[in-house]
Amino acid sequence: MSSLLNKKQLVIILFIVIAVLFRLIPHLPNVTPITAIALFSGVYLTNKKFAFAIPLFAMFLSDLFLGFSNITLFVYAAFILVAYIGISSKKISIKSILISSISFFLITNFGVWLLHYPKNFAGLIECYTLAIPFFRNSIIGDFFFAGVMYYSFEFVSNRYLKTV
Repeated sequence: MSSLLNKKQLVIILFIVIAVLFRLIPHLPNVTPITAIALFSGVYLTNKKFAFAIPLFAMFLSDLFLGFSNITLFVYAAFILVAYIGISSKKISIKSILISSISFFLITNFGVWLLHYPKNFAGLIECYTLAIPFFRNSIIGDFFFAGVMYYSFEFVSNRYLKTV
């Protein structure tokens, strides 16, 4: 049984590594797999410390190549919350993906507002309004990558990791 867990965890890590590579290739703004990785890690990794660490490590590693932004701390905080959503929900579903997307949008754009907009209600509304096109792209990426990761993992798990 323990070798099954080791194989399963290895497959999970492989899925995450493949998804991270997608962040490094050219893509539409905010259509990336990192939210899906954080959700997937929270649901599937047995060591929940890794569920928080892996998305952050994936971001940090890819940020070394792509560059850090002035809202990096807000982005990383959002992914910690998304991993927690995965741990709490115990499954990837439309609801968990949507909650993750909305949480990411709210947290990161709050950081954008704090750093780049007037600190008043009009500035807050302007910031979130101008972020809506990026939110659309985030939702597309989150649903696409979470769906691909979930269904691919379920297929591999049921086909190759089940005991006879």
